[in-house]
Amino acid sequence: MSGATDAPVLFEERAAGGGARIGIATLNAPKTLNGLSLEMVDLLDARLTAWAADEGIAVVVLQGAGEKAFCAGGDLHSLYRTIREHRSGDVADVLGNAYACAFFEREYRLDYRIHTYPKPVLVWGHGIVMGGGMGLMAGASHRVVTEKSRLAMPEISVGLFPDVGGSWVLNRLPARSGLFLALTGAPVNAADALFAGLADHLVEQARRDEVFAALAATEWTRTADADAARLTAVLRAHAPADAPAHGPLRTHFDLVREACNHASLDEAVAAIAALPPGDAWLDRARATLAAGAPGSARLAWELQRRSRLLSLADVFRLEAVVAVHCAAHGDFAEGIRALLIDKDQTPAWNPARLEAADATWAQAYFDSPWRDGTHPLADLGRD
Repeated sequence: MSGATDAPVLFEERAAGGGARIGIATLNAPKTLNGLSLEMVDLLDARLTAWAADEGIAVVVLQGAGEKAFCAGGDLHSLYRTIREHRSGDVADVLGNAYACAFFEREYRLDYRIHTYPKPVLVWGHGIVMGGGMGLMAGASHRVVTEKSRLAMPEISVGLFPDVGGSWVLNRLPARSGLFLALTGAPVNAADALFAGLADHLVEQARRDEVFAALAATEWTRTADADAARLTAVLRAHAPADAPAHGPLRTHFDLVREACNHASLDEAVAAIAALPPGDAWLDRARATLAAGAPGSARLAWELQRRSRLLSLADVFRLEAVVAVHCAAHGDFAEGIRALLIDKDQTPAWNPARLEAADATWAQAYFDSPWRDGTHPLADLGRD
């Protein structure tokens, strides 16, 4: 283990077969459910860059400290503080909040690096995996869930939208179920994560040490495709003998598909509101949508519509534009205030109703504040 044990990210390299090494990065903020800070982003990005260039590293593993979460999201407290400081100065410049701009740029760059990493990446998605945690997990070549995993993109409750590539990932879920998850923030368990394609393997948490021991014992070739196949074999060897029972998304898949199979956001929201009562998962989804930010629902809809045919890099660039607008003048600060600061659970959304959050309203969020060629993620996908 390198660095102090109280560092926000712990790094370790373990000797493995074939003269190779396994690089292990552990998010080390269990008291905040491993909430992703800018410091953690920078530490991870630097080490992943180094490991990519290190011929001795065959596989990279990302995990979270503690038993509750891999990563429950981003560091919203720091973002809230800087948003409030920026707005108190009555600064109209969308790029005036240097911290927010830096956070989104570097977080997105890290997540894109994982999507395009030249070596197998295993994310051990135990416990809560939400928001920024989904961003870290989504691009990994090998995504593991456990019996305690709960995955969600609940940004509608804080006035944001499913970012960090969420528009790309959710657009690729079956039969527009990704739209349902974006609008309702509904969590999925391990079985549903496998069904929807948000995870690749189910391994019981109690077998994690066995998996790590098997990784160390594996003869790695240090050739990406061959090592990816070896990693898959290890994970399959430790999977439960029986398939998990269907989760709520799969159980209610036909209802979800029909509710989201509409040409307009207003129709989809009305259909979700009309879903039959009495099921806890559907009831919670309906209630979250009703209480969430109408502007967030519109942005999630528009992002999925506009990004359907875009490349991964272009989706990241588009989301970055919308994200800095949300920090500058959207409901993001109000959502964080109501949920985490004052904890009164009564956000004053603006716009307060979906009718006001129409496509014309949303267009301002898609106007890039960067001039041609100056977008901070302009280089993604062009190397």
